[in-house]
Amino acid sequence: MPNALPNPIGNVFALDEAILSKGKSASRKSSRLRMIQPVQRTQAAKVQRLLNFLQPGTYIRPHCHPLEQATESVCLLNGHLEVFIFNPQGSIHTRHHLTPTSPLIDIEPRVWHGMIVHEPDTVIFEVKKGPYNPATDKEFASWSPEEDSPEVKEFLARLNKD
Repeated sequence: MPNALPNPIGNVFALDEAILSKGKSASRKSSRLRMIQPVQRTQAAKVQRLLNFLQPGTYIRPHCHPLEQATESVCLLNGHLEVFIFNPQGSIHTRHHLTPTSPLIDIEPRVWHGMIVHEPDTVIFEVKKGPYNPATDKEFASWSPEEDSPEVKEFLARLNKD
């Protein structure tokens, strides 16, 4: 299964129940327990916008966006997401619960961050300056396990305890 649904076509993208249902269903079936729905029409767009459908147990490896223009805004649309801000050595600096009453976080470039999903069918809307280039978009934290590593469960359990 792919990591993302197809980019939309046409001059207008309007989020509706059919798109939400398709994204939630795809995230439940994904081995990664998440699915992206791009909102921009191409990956070359100067502003990257996407919906990220997330299920508990997905692993969003701690990372930073190294480019000067890579401020990332995340807005919760549904569910509960915990965002961790780490120092460069991997200790938790702050944690932020995105909930319906506190739905937005804006993260400057070069800030180490990761996330834990606490509710099924959590949906976030992300915005970042483009164009998207997978080679330069993010840098993964060397102190965090790789996505398919057996250490992921232990790492997530430690984050949930701290």
